Amino acid sequence: MTLFEAVGGEPTFRRLVDEFYAGIATDPLLRPMYPEEDLGPAADRMTLFLMQYWGGPNTYSAQRGHPRLRMRHAPFRIGAAERDAWLRNMRRAVDRLDLEPELATTLWDYLERAAYFMVNVEDDPAHGV
Repeated sequence: MTLFEAVGGEPTFRRLVDEFYAGIATDPLLRPMYPEEDLGPAADRMTLFLMQYWGGPNTYSAQRGHPRLRMRHAPFRIGAAERDAWLRNMRRAVDRLDLEPELATTLWDYLERAAYFMVNVEDDPAHGV
């Protein structure tokens, strides 16, 4: 059984992403990274990506090609502060799913690694960045 199936399939991933983007909508650091007025398109892309990654339908790749996550996020400055804000919002979303602990840990471990992987600038304490 895939994690996609084990957590309840598409409805669970939609809830996860909806919870996540509810936080993003009011996050002063992250909201500006989403140029679309409506967060709906970004939420749909993330939902499709996560579903595919965890064993669900390959709709994401069929619509958008290879994920190329770093390339797609390259236009945005992602440092430690942005990573940590993303993780705070995602942690809240994962916790709200109330998954079995083993499933929640598996999901969280991936999300945490992904957040660290997206960092594309080094913060320099000597320069206040």
